[in-house]
Amino acid sequence: MRELVKKLRKYEIRIRKAITTQMQGDFHSVFKGTGLEFDDVRAYQYGDDVRSIDWNVSAKGHGTFVKTYREEKEQSVFLMLDVSASQRIGTGPLQKLDIGKEICGVLALSAARQQSQIGVICLSDRKEKYLKPAKGIEQAYTIIKALSELEPKSSKTDLAAGIRLTLDIIKRRSIILLLSDFVDVNYEKELSMLARRHDLIVLHLQDVREQTLPAMGIVPIQDKETGRTRWLNTSGKEFQELYLQQYRQNQEQLVRLCHKFQANYLAINTNEDYVPQLVNLFRLRNKITKKSA
Repeated sequence: MRELVKKLRKYEIRIRKAITTQMQGDFHSVFKGTGLEFDDVRAYQYGDDVRSIDWNVSAKGHGTFVKTYREEKEQSVFLMLDVSASQRIGTGPLQKLDIGKEICGVLALSAARQQSQIGVICLSDRKEKYLKPAKGIEQAYTIIKALSELEPKSSKTDLAAGIRLTLDIIKRRSIILLLSDFVDVNYEKELSMLARRHDLIVLHLQDVREQTLPAMGIVPIQDKETGRTRWLNTSGKEFQELYLQQYRQNQEQLVRLCHKFQANYLAINTNEDYVPQLVNLFRLRNKITKKSA
């Protein structure tokens, strides 16, 4: 446990240094809200956007007034981690699930230093673990310990059910980071609901073995979630093309869905250093925060 925390702290330091260097010190945390909430009204000034005029107040005859907003900075942060069996794939020593747990640990430590409330929901086809959001370094350690000790009770995936459960638990608008390989079907409606109600960040965990299927002839393929085994001709051109086409279509569909509902999307490749990939996430959030400020 101590070694794990030490490792994650090193990753966090690398991330913060990279962000400070690349953004020249202009750092907005990924844990700050990107939405705006109504604050007050003030008299219209030359150059104000006419779309911000409060017509109800202006109609009272005391002048023209515009709405002012403030940034939603004190939102709770939830880490949603898919812990189903399809996550237990990896090219190197670490599986997708291991990388997902590490990223959650890094984000928990970062959130603690930003004085943000952070909680965790681990899902398969059921709720595997839930920690209510809280502030402080002790909460980060609690999250890291809980994830390192977690042994999922189910191997199956049901993203739709998991998202519905999350929507029932989290009523107040929050920042939600969803980490999954999205090896599932029929979850699009629920994902769109999650994106509408919350500030959603999708971290798509991928492995190179899923993207370049080796030609091994006729081999038994076991579905880790159902336990069923099928014999497939992995060397067949038709099979190779169909598999890769389906893989690309699934990813493209997820990207389109995130774009449509203004959710951040980031692909995390488990065979690569995820620190610079997370820096991209912070950079993206920083850019969006600037636009909405």
